[in-house]
Amino acid sequence: MKRFFGLMLVAAAALVVAAARWAPEKKEAGRARVSLYRVAPGQHLALLEWLAAREGVAREAGVPANQVYAHLDGDAWDYLVISPITTPEQDRRFDEVARTKGVKVGFAASLEFRQMLSWHTDTTVVGPETAAQLVAEVSK
Repeated sequence: MKRFFGLMLVAAAALVVAAARWAPEKKEAGRARVSLYRVAPGQHLALLEWLAAREGVAREAGVPANQVYAHLDGDAWDYLVISPITTPEQDRRFDEVARTKGVKVGFAASLEFRQMLSWHTDTTVVGPETAAQLVAEVSK
């Protein structure tokens, strides 16, 4: 349980940084996906290259890129990735650009991705919010 709360604290802190990047003029909280990855032995560079290829596709498709945080010390995860929740239209544009570049999409991409990991978890979050803002949400 202690480990879970530690992971969520890391994810929440990273999300605060990420939210400002994606929507600096936005006043209300947004949604994002927070993922933690433990990389399979010998697959660190392969995973980073896989993520970098997708960053290039996202940039060309006009889709916000992921933010990647590399583990330095502490728990057993290797990378924390914060991704914006995309629209169906953004997903369609991403897939179109990816196919022109030979970047896998769909289930093929999922299988390719999982070969590089020994463990991962992700969750959808809302924020950034202050505790006071969350309290105010309860009374709406």
